Amino acid sequence: MRSTFKSLHILNYRIWFIGALVSNIGTWMQRTAQDWLVFDHLTDQDAGAMGVTMALQLGPQLFLAPVAGLVADRFNRKRLLVLTQSAMALLSAALGVLVVSGAAQLWHVYVFALLLGVVSAVDAPVRQTFVSELVRDDYLPNAVALNSASFNVARMIGPAVAGVLTVAIGPGWVFLVNTATFMALLLSLAKIPSASLRQLPRAAAGKGRIREGLRYVQYRPDIVVVLVAVFIVGTLGLNFVLFIAAMVGTEFGLDAGAFGLMNSIMAIGSVVGALLSAGRKKPRMRVIFGAAGAFGVTSGLAAMAPDYFWYGITLVPVGLFAITMMTSANGYVQTTTDPVMRGRVMALYMAIFMGGTPIGAPLVGWVANVAGARWSMGVAAASGVAAALIGMVWIVRAKHLRIAFNRRARGLRFFRVVPDGGGHHAETTETTDGAARGTNPDDAVGR
Repeated sequence: MRSTFKSLHILNYRIWFIGALVSNIGTWMQRTAQDWLVFDHLTDQDAGAMGVTMALQLGPQLFLAPVAGLVADRFNRKRLLVLTQSAMALLSAALGVLVVSGAAQLWHVYVFALLLGVVSAVDAPVRQTFVSELVRDDYLPNAVALNSASFNVARMIGPAVAGVLTVAIGPGWVFLVNTATFMALLLSLAKIPSASLRQLPRAAAGKGRIREGLRYVQYRPDIVVVLVAVFIVGTLGLNFVLFIAAMVGTEFGLDAGAFGLMNSIMAIGSVVGALLSAGRKKPRMRVIFGAAGAFGVTSGLAAMAPDYFWYGITLVPVGLFAITMMTSANGYVQTTTDPVMRGRVMALYMAIFMGGTPIGAPLVGWVANVAGARWSMGVAAASGVAAALIGMVWIVRAKHLRIAFNRRARGLRFFRVVPDGGGHHAETTETTDGAARGTNPDDAVGR
């Protein structure tokens, strides 16, 4: 347990963690209120309009990623965060005033979603890589996982509070509350002395720096396969707000309070997944792809839930495996990337993770409208299974493995086939820690 929270013993990280937690709660409050505003106030429960809003807010990640990543590698990240957080606070306040005054229309929400998406596209890689200035490299996987835990604790609190406030006083006031929460993160940044931050290498000025980052990823096939899996699940599987709104509003006929509660219930599993990831010494690829497969299976179970109660029960493991996959993928990419390239690589990661939403959200919204909410969750289930299969095939091929049934252990084992120099092949088996040891061929069947 002590190793799970070890980054919190570092003062700078602890200050950052507290400010980010408060800000994340406000962000989840706004997301919930905004989605319900579109779904129930400005349209007649149109999941497609929700998908368009999500696409506009997350789409800029895809197009601005190369520039945003270079900005994160080139300039002072603390100052950049002050600028981006201040801009998002102003946008939240402006939208809140529009809604409270009764002047808001659907196209207003679309415009603000796009503007917020542009600012967030720059903010995301800066926030991701700023953590590496707060802790040592050996603490980085833990700090990344705790960031995810913070995000998902906020996800438990924010939607539930937003659901109650949206029903009681309206979504506009929720936007104004979110504006105040940005001040917590800005205050935490002010409390962290710039001189105490780690001085990491920065990208040099000049042409070709964006292409340099893309070439780096091109020659890292392990990162490429992780990004492919993240794209599939991020595009088709992580449209949780849309799934939950469609199931709660259309399938079960409930209101914004129930919608917020479902988001919070799923976040329970997400927090558990993030804390389990924080307790691991380092992220591993088998965890990434194993969690993707489990996410697919549990999403399929959620799609078949007979009522609101059982839907909430099934969302807990859905959240757990989703966040286990994404936290492990994030940590793997960050910790295996050269520091001078980290901003550009993480921008590409965030673009692939979030930028697929302009494709996935409208598609999943269309499926929900045409075939029903349950089929939209079936799309999520298929994405997890597909990502797991791609990842496992890559691991087997990259490590020259064969899968066999071990009679003694009564289970599957991976065997590595290694040329012995004489035209023959020796077999070794993978242990759980990735090391190889000799094995008796008679123990394996069906290689």
